Amino acid sequence: MRRFILASLASRRNGRTSLYCLLNQRVPLLTLYFDGHSDLRPDFRLTRNTIRNLLGQLSIPNRQGWAHDVETLVFLFWLASGTSYRVVARAFDMPRSTVCDVVHRITDSILHLRHRVIRLPSDDDLPEVAAGFQQLAGSAAFNKVVGSIDGCHVRIKPPSVNAQCYFNRKLFHSIQLQAVCDHSAKFIDILVGYPGSVHDSRVLKNSPLYTQRLYPPHGYVMIGDGGYPCLSQPITLLTPYREPVRSPVEARFNRHHAKARSVIERAFGIMKARWRAIFFKALEVKPTFAVKVIACCTILHNICLHNRDILDPVEEEQGPADVQNQQEQQNGEHLRAAIAAVLSAPRIRAPHLQDHDY
Repeated sequence: MRRFILASLASRRNGRTSLYCLLNQRVPLLTLYFDGHSDLRPDFRLTRNTIRNLLGQLSIPNRQGWAHDVETLVFLFWLASGTSYRVVARAFDMPRSTVCDVVHRITDSILHLRHRVIRLPSDDDLPEVAAGFQQLAGSAAFNKVVGSIDGCHVRIKPPSVNAQCYFNRKLFHSIQLQAVCDHSAKFIDILVGYPGSVHDSRVLKNSPLYTQRLYPPHGYVMIGDGGYPCLSQPITLLTPYREPVRSPVEARFNRHHAKARSVIERAFGIMKARWRAIFFKALEVKPTFAVKVIACCTILHNICLHNRDILDPVEEEQGPADVQNQQEQQNGEHLRAAIAAVLSAPRIRAPHLQDHDY
């Protein structure tokens, strides 16, 4: 079995090895990790293989004398348990100040992986993503869909400044996570940081995705729920028809749309099931750091999917129906109507619809 000695063991004081550089062999969490075979998911919410993969991607400077893998375990335990630095310090037999420093440094290290792990599909990947959404929807009419977008409110402790800005329509304080996922529930774009009082549509309109027309590319569409406007410009975003629907055509469109769009709810559900301590109780950290923690959860979500480390999703909390801006909705209605028509007449060859650039 591997010796419980840190990489900085060579540092000595007065000819003797510093005790600060020795791991406590009685710490159960480290014993489990270094035995090479124990299941780590109950304590760290990740499999051993996923942790190994994460360690291979991280670049962490050794400033405290703690080993690269030990620091990562400290962060993962804090994230998995949602407990205080004091409790984590006792669990790892470390100074409390060291735990605080390690958690913040590993958070920054994981954030450096963001653009490598969370990225928009390339031109070569788009046909595969579109085919995936077509399968989810159960109709070829959705063969140009390449993303599902939604927002998620993450509870936080009311901040001492501007607390009212973080009080959302669900009656708790939160920070917003806007995310776009592909057909496999992998996040391809995230935006974190808007306070809970801001409407989903406003978050979208202030995001680079919208202002810089980053996604979807020309000829493809995204789908979202009724909290967003139905748009054709500057990006193409299709939403369901408002309830109550006026015809079977609209009802049929909404059913297929919901099947395809629900993948983003599944993505949130999988992430929440893994990091229950983060998403099912208020984060007791400053809002600026809470933004980083939430982003880390999305990055780890993608790493877990890549390693086939998947937990059963939990149900996404449903809020009251959002009121759409009717004028904005008009911009994308003709595209939505075209898809609805294809769904309602699947046996009729309609070249003008099939060739339409959704």
